[in-house]
Amino acid sequence: MCPHNTGPAAKLTPSAPPPVPYPPPNQVHNPLPPQPPPQFIAPTGIIVVAPPTPAQPPQWTTDLFECLDDPSNCLTTLICPCVTFGQNAEVLDKGNTSCFCAGTACFCLFYCFGVFCCYTCTYRSKIRALFSLPGDQCRDFFVHCLCTLCAFCQEYRELKNRGLDPSLGWSAAQQRMQPAVPVVVPPMPAQMNR
Repeated sequence: MCPHNTGPAAKLTPSAPPPVPYPPPNQVHNPLPPQPPPQFIAPTGIIVVAPPTPAQPPQWTTDLFECLDDPSNCLTTLICPCVTFGQNAEVLDKGNTSCFCAGTACFCLFYCFGVFCCYTCTYRSKIRALFSLPGDQCRDFFVHCLCTLCAFCQEYRELKNRGLDPSLGWSAAQQRMQPAVPVVVPPMPAQMNR
């Protein structure tokens, strides 16, 4: 009983219920409820649920004609394309082919145009296989025949964008891919005091 309200009227007045917070704590406010997959009603009256859309396949990180995204590589490829090709080949062959050997082969085959494209396009196919990129061997051949320098630059940028910098060579790229091993220093024994 309240000391301020004494008498028979105080006993008859009901106390007001406590205020309810808004929104009630047991209701979770979700502005965007999960949407069911789209449904379509066929003319026969059967409900057809649309299949989920497949995930997009991996794509090249840069376009074929975006050579100026890496101006230093663009200039190197313009002056001596065999260097860029050799760097790409060394990384793709995991060091089994040196930059010098691949670049020399590229230079020697340059005058046999069809053979040159057959050789260089195999490395584009290796990049596509390594990163699951779209395309096929026929397209790789035509890209290397029609846009050789742009293809070398795009392949260089692709390797670099994915963490395998061809300018560093295979051994440096391999070291960068390996996680750092922490060095554990054993604790020093405590010396005795006399």
